[in-house]
Amino acid sequence: MASLFVDALTVVDFSYLDAERGIVGESWIVDIELEGALNDEGMVFDFSHVKRAIKAEIDSGLDHRFVVPEHMPGLVIQRGPEESRLSLKQPQKGFVLDYRAPNEAFYWLDASAIKLADVTRHISAQVRQVVPANVSNIIVRLRPEEHDGAFYHYSHGLKKHQGDCQRMIHGHRSRIIIERDGTRDTYTEATLAEHWRDIYLITREDIQAECQVLDIPCYHVVYTAQQGDFELTLPKARCDILDTDTTVELIADHLAQLLHKQAPAHHWKVRAFEGVDKGAIAAC
Repeated sequence: MASLFVDALTVVDFSYLDAERGIVGESWIVDIELEGALNDEGMVFDFSHVKRAIKAEIDSGLDHRFVVPEHMPGLVIQRGPEESRLSLKQPQKGFVLDYRAPNEAFYWLDASAIKLADVTRHISAQVRQVVPANVSNIIVRLRPEEHDGAFYHYSHGLKKHQGDCQRMIHGHRSRIIIERDGTRDTYTEATLAEHWRDIYLITREDIQAECQVLDIPCYHVVYTAQQGDFELTLPKARCDILDTDTTVELIADHLAQLLHKQAPAHHWKVRAFEGVDKGAIAAC
Protein backbone atom coordinates (compact mmCIF):
# COMPACT_ATOMS: atom_id res chain seq x y z
CA MET A 1 0.00 0.00 0.00
CA ALA A 2 1.32 3.41 -0.98
CA SER A 3 -0.08 6.90 -0.64
CA LEU A 4 0.34 10.30 -2.21
CA PHE A 5 -0.79 13.68 -1.02
CA VAL A 6 -1.45 17.12 -2.42
CA ASP A 7 -1.80 19.94 0.07
CA ALA A 8 -3.86 22.97 -0.92
CA LEU A 9 -5.11 21.26 -4.06
CA THR A 10 -7.81 23.89 -4.37
CA VAL A 11 -9.85 26.36 -2.36
CA VAL A 12 -13.64 26.19 -2.31
CA ASP A 13 -15.37 29.55 -1.85
CA PHE A 14 -19.05 29.30 -1.00
CA SER A 15 -21.78 30.41 1.38
CA TYR A 16 -23.86 28.24 3.64
CA LEU A 17 -27.04 28.60 5.69
CA ASP A 18 -26.60 28.47 9.45
CA ALA A 19 -29.45 28.45 11.98
CA GLU A 20 -27.70 30.98 14.22
CA ARG A 21 -25.54 33.07 11.90
CA GLY A 22 -27.74 33.19 8.80
CA ILE A 23 -25.83 33.35 5.51
CA VAL A 24 -22.14 32.67 6.08
CA GLY A 25 -19.44 33.18 3.45
CA GLU A 26 -16.64 30.63 3.72
CA SER A 27 -13.36 29.57 2.14
CA TRP A 28 -11.88 26.13 2.81
CA ILE A 29 -8.53 24.88 1.62
CA VAL A 30 -8.70 21.30 0.34
CA ASP A 31 -5.92 18.82 1.10
CA ILE A 32 -6.15 15.33 -0.35
CA GLU A 33 -4.45 11.99 0.22
CA LEU A 34 -4.88 8.89 -1.95
CA GLU A 35 -3.97 5.40 -0.77
CA GLY A 36 -3.72 2.37 -3.01
CA ALA A 37 -1.64 -0.07 -5.01
CA LEU A 38 1.01 1.17 -7.41
CA ASN A 39 0.10 1.01 -11.08
CA ASP A 40 2.38 -0.08 -13.94
CA GLU A 41 4.08 3.32 -13.85
CA GLY A 42 4.92 2.92 -10.17
CA MET A 43 2.35 5.50 -9.14
CA VAL A 44 -0.87 5.54 -7.16
CA PHE A 45 -2.19 8.25 -9.47
CA ASP A 46 -0.33 10.68 -11.71
CA PHE A 47 0.02 14.08 -10.02
CA SER A 48 -0.98 15.84 -13.22
CA HIS A 49 -4.28 13.94 -13.17
CA VAL A 50 -4.78 14.72 -9.49
CA LYS A 51 -4.35 18.41 -10.11
CA ARG A 52 -6.51 18.39 -13.21
CA ALA A 53 -9.28 15.80 -12.79
CA ILE A 54 -9.75 15.83 -9.02
CA LYS A 55 -9.50 19.60 -8.73
CA ALA A 56 -12.05 20.04 -11.51
CA GLU A 57 -14.42 17.57 -9.84
CA ILE A 58 -14.18 19.32 -6.47
CA ASP A 59 -14.59 22.76 -8.03
CA SER A 60 -17.76 21.59 -9.79
CA GLY A 61 -19.39 20.84 -6.43
CA LEU A 62 -20.03 23.36 -3.68
CA ASP A 63 -17.63 26.01 -5.01
CA HIS A 64 -19.44 29.33 -5.61
CA ARG A 65 -22.78 27.89 -4.48
CA PHE A 66 -25.18 28.35 -1.59
CA VAL A 67 -24.85 25.23 0.55
CA VAL A 68 -28.18 24.40 2.17
CA PRO A 69 -28.96 21.77 4.86
CA GLU A 70 -32.24 20.38 3.54
CA HIS A 71 -33.58 19.37 6.95
CA MET A 72 -32.94 22.58 8.87
CA PRO A 73 -35.93 23.19 11.17
CA GLY A 74 -38.30 25.79 9.72
CA LEU A 75 -36.74 25.78 6.26
CA VAL A 76 -39.25 25.65 3.39
CA ILE A 77 -37.91 24.47 0.03
CA GLN A 78 -39.65 24.57 -3.34
CA ARG A 79 -37.75 22.82 -6.11
CA GLY A 80 -38.55 23.23 -9.76
CA PRO A 81 -37.08 21.83 -12.97
CA GLU A 82 -34.96 24.94 -13.60
CA GLU A 83 -34.98 26.98 -10.40
CA SER A 84 -35.62 26.57 -6.69
CA ARG A 85 -36.82 28.76 -3.86
CA LEU A 86 -36.24 28.56 -0.14
CA SER A 87 -37.51 30.54 2.80
CA LEU A 88 -36.73 30.65 6.49
CA LYS A 89 -38.49 32.75 9.11
CA GLN A 90 -36.91 33.22 12.54
CA PRO A 91 -38.61 36.33 13.98
CA GLN A 92 -37.30 35.58 17.47
CA LYS A 93 -33.77 35.95 16.06
CA GLY A 94 -34.59 38.89 13.83
CA PHE A 95 -33.85 36.82 10.73
CA VAL A 96 -35.82 36.04 7.60
CA LEU A 97 -34.63 34.72 4.26
CA ASP A 98 -36.32 34.26 0.92
CA TYR A 99 -34.12 33.23 -2.01
CA ARG A 100 -34.95 32.22 -5.56
CA ALA A 101 -32.24 31.17 -8.00
CA PRO A 102 -31.37 28.73 -10.79
CA ASN A 103 -30.81 25.20 -9.51
CA GLU A 104 -27.10 25.32 -10.29
CA ALA A 105 -26.70 28.05 -7.65
CA PHE A 106 -27.61 25.62 -4.83
CA TYR A 107 -25.76 22.72 -3.23
CA TRP A 108 -28.10 20.57 -1.17
CA LEU A 109 -26.91 18.54 1.81
CA ASP A 110 -28.96 15.76 3.39
CA ALA A 111 -28.51 17.22 6.86
CA SER A 112 -30.07 19.57 9.42
CA ALA A 113 -26.94 21.71 9.73
CA ILE A 114 -23.72 22.25 7.80
CA LYS A 115 -20.91 20.33 9.46
CA LEU A 116 -17.36 19.90 8.26
CA ALA A 117 -17.58 16.10 8.46
CA ASP A 118 -20.68 15.96 6.24
CA VAL A 119 -19.14 18.20 3.59
CA THR A 120 -15.92 16.17 3.71
CA ARG A 121 -17.87 12.97 3.01
CA HIS A 122 -19.62 14.57 0.06
CA ILE A 123 -16.34 15.72 -1.46
CA SER A 124 -14.78 12.30 -0.89
CA ALA A 125 -17.68 10.73 -2.79
CA GLN A 126 -17.10 13.18 -5.64
CA VAL A 127 -13.41 12.33 -5.81
CA ARG A 128 -14.17 8.60 -5.91
CA GLN A 129 -15.85 9.12 -9.28
CA VAL A 130 -12.64 10.26 -10.98
CA VAL A 131 -9.88 8.13 -9.44
CA PRO A 132 -8.78 4.75 -10.85
CA ALA A 133 -9.69 1.41 -9.28
CA ASN A 134 -6.26 0.93 -7.69
CA VAL A 135 -7.04 3.81 -5.28
CA SER A 136 -8.52 2.10 -2.23
CA ASN A 137 -8.85 4.99 0.18
CA ILE A 138 -9.45 8.72 -0.18
CA ILE A 139 -8.70 11.16 2.63
CA VAL A 140 -10.00 14.70 2.22
CA ARG A 141 -9.18 17.44 4.70
CA LEU A 142 -10.92 20.80 4.68
CA ARG A 143 -9.40 23.67 6.63
CA PRO A 144 -9.63 27.43 6.90
CA GLU A 145 -6.60 29.58 6.24
CA GLU A 146 -4.35 29.89 9.29
CA HIS A 147 -3.26 33.40 10.22
CA ASP A 148 -3.16 35.70 13.23
CA GLY A 149 -4.93 38.71 11.78
CA ALA A 150 -8.49 39.91 11.44
CA PHE A 151 -10.90 38.35 8.97
CA TYR A 152 -14.57 38.47 8.07
CA HIS A 153 -17.11 36.25 6.34
CA TYR A 154 -18.98 37.90 3.50
CA SER A 155 -21.42 36.85 0.79
CA HIS A 156 -22.36 38.59 -2.43
CA GLY A 157 -23.16 38.14 -6.10
CA LEU A 158 -21.68 39.70 -9.24
CA LYS A 159 -24.39 39.92 -11.87
CA LYS A 160 -22.00 41.03 -14.64
CA HIS A 161 -19.59 38.14 -14.13
CA GLN A 162 -19.50 35.52 -16.88
CA GLY A 163 -18.64 32.70 -14.48
CA ASP A 164 -20.10 31.36 -11.25
CA CYS A 165 -19.46 34.58 -9.30
CA GLN A 166 -22.75 35.79 -10.78
CA ARG A 167 -24.64 33.56 -8.33
CA MET A 168 -26.32 35.85 -5.85
CA ILE A 169 -25.32 33.94 -2.72
CA HIS A 170 -21.73 32.79 -2.65
CA GLY A 171 -18.98 34.03 -0.42
CA HIS A 172 -15.58 34.02 1.16
CA ARG A 173 -13.69 34.00 4.44
CA SER A 174 -11.31 36.89 3.96
CA ARG A 175 -8.39 38.50 5.73
CA ILE A 176 -7.97 42.25 5.83
CA ILE A 177 -4.72 44.19 6.24
CA ILE A 178 -4.81 47.94 6.82
CA GLU A 179 -1.95 50.42 7.01
CA ARG A 180 -2.35 53.92 8.40
CA ASP A 181 0.47 56.23 7.36
CA GLY A 182 2.59 53.21 6.45
CA THR A 183 2.08 51.37 9.74
CA ARG A 184 -0.07 48.30 10.29
CA ASP A 185 -3.31 49.23 12.11
CA THR A 186 -4.62 46.04 13.69
CA TYR A 187 -7.26 47.88 15.72
CA THR A 188 -8.94 49.21 12.58
CA GLU A 189 -8.62 45.79 10.95
CA ALA A 190 -10.46 44.18 13.86
CA THR A 191 -13.10 46.92 13.92
CA LEU A 192 -13.92 46.56 10.22
CA ALA A 193 -13.86 42.76 10.42
CA GLU A 194 -16.35 42.82 13.29
CA HIS A 195 -18.57 45.26 11.39
CA TRP A 196 -18.65 42.91 8.41
CA ARG A 197 -18.94 39.66 10.34
CA ASP A 198 -21.28 37.36 8.34
CA ILE A 199 -22.29 40.29 6.13
CA TYR A 200 -24.13 40.25 2.82
CA LEU A 201 -22.87 42.94 0.43
CA ILE A 202 -25.39 44.53 -1.93
CA THR A 203 -24.92 46.71 -4.98
CA ARG A 204 -27.30 49.62 -4.48
CA GLU A 205 -28.85 49.46 -7.95
CA ASP A 206 -29.92 45.86 -7.29
CA ILE A 207 -32.25 46.85 -4.44
CA GLN A 208 -35.75 46.60 -5.85
CA ALA A 209 -37.56 47.50 -2.63
CA GLU A 210 -37.30 48.01 1.09
CA CYS A 211 -39.92 46.07 3.00
CA GLN A 212 -41.04 44.71 6.35
CA VAL A 213 -41.26 40.95 6.88
CA LEU A 214 -42.64 39.97 10.29
CA ASP A 215 -41.79 43.51 11.44
CA ILE A 216 -38.16 43.00 10.36
CA PRO A 217 -36.83 45.71 8.00
CA CYS A 218 -35.52 43.98 4.86
CA TYR A 219 -33.99 44.61 1.47
CA HIS A 220 -35.46 42.91 -1.58
CA VAL A 221 -32.66 42.39 -4.10
CA VAL A 222 -33.22 41.31 -7.70
CA TYR A 223 -31.05 40.90 -10.77
CA THR A 224 -30.80 38.89 -13.97
CA ALA A 225 -27.47 37.35 -14.93
CA GLN A 226 -26.27 35.00 -17.64
CA GLN A 227 -27.30 31.92 -15.63
CA GLY A 228 -30.80 33.22 -14.92
CA ASP A 229 -32.93 35.27 -12.53
CA PHE A 230 -31.98 35.80 -8.89
CA GLU A 231 -34.10 37.22 -6.07
CA LEU A 232 -33.27 37.65 -2.38
CA THR A 233 -34.99 39.12 0.68
CA LEU A 234 -32.77 39.58 3.73
CA PRO A 235 -32.81 41.73 6.91
CA LYS A 236 -31.16 45.12 6.58
CA ALA A 237 -29.17 44.41 9.72
CA ARG A 238 -27.38 41.56 7.91
CA CYS A 239 -26.43 43.70 4.89
CA ASP A 240 -24.19 46.53 3.81
CA ILE A 241 -24.55 48.53 0.61
CA LEU A 242 -21.95 49.58 -1.95
CA ASP A 243 -22.65 52.12 -4.68
CA THR A 244 -20.64 49.90 -7.03
CA ASP A 245 -20.39 46.23 -7.84
CA THR A 246 -18.93 44.13 -5.04
CA THR A 247 -15.76 42.88 -6.71
CA VAL A 248 -12.78 42.67 -4.39
CA GLU A 249 -11.18 45.61 -6.19
CA LEU A 250 -14.21 47.76 -5.44
CA ILE A 251 -14.50 46.41 -1.90
CA ALA A 252 -10.92 47.48 -1.22
CA ASP A 253 -11.61 50.91 -2.67
CA HIS A 254 -14.85 51.23 -0.67
CA LEU A 255 -13.02 50.49 2.58
CA ALA A 256 -10.16 52.86 1.78
CA GLN A 257 -12.61 55.65 0.96
CA LEU A 258 -14.56 54.92 4.14
CA LEU A 259 -11.44 55.18 6.28
CA HIS A 260 -10.34 58.35 4.50
CA LYS A 261 -13.74 59.91 5.15
CA GLN A 262 -13.50 59.04 8.85
CA ALA A 263 -9.89 60.22 9.22
CA PRO A 264 -8.86 62.35 6.21
CA ALA A 265 -5.61 63.50 7.79
CA HIS A 266 -4.15 60.01 7.42
CA HIS A 267 -3.05 57.98 4.42
CA TRP A 268 -4.81 54.62 4.29
CA LYS A 269 -3.84 51.46 2.44
CA VAL A 270 -6.19 48.47 2.36
CA ARG A 271 -5.35 44.93 1.32
CA ALA A 272 -8.71 43.20 0.98
CA PHE A 273 -8.62 39.47 0.41
CA GLU A 274 -11.10 37.40 -1.58
CA GLY A 275 -10.80 34.03 0.10
CA VAL A 276 -7.24 32.69 0.30
CA ASP A 277 -4.06 34.32 -1.08
CA LYS A 278 -5.72 36.66 -3.54
CA GLY A 279 -7.33 40.05 -3.35
CA ALA A 280 -6.92 43.73 -4.15
CA ILE A 281 -5.15 46.81 -2.83
CA ALA A 282 -6.53 50.32 -2.59
CA ALA A 283 -5.06 53.46 -1.07
CA CYS A 284 -6.47 56.84 -0.20
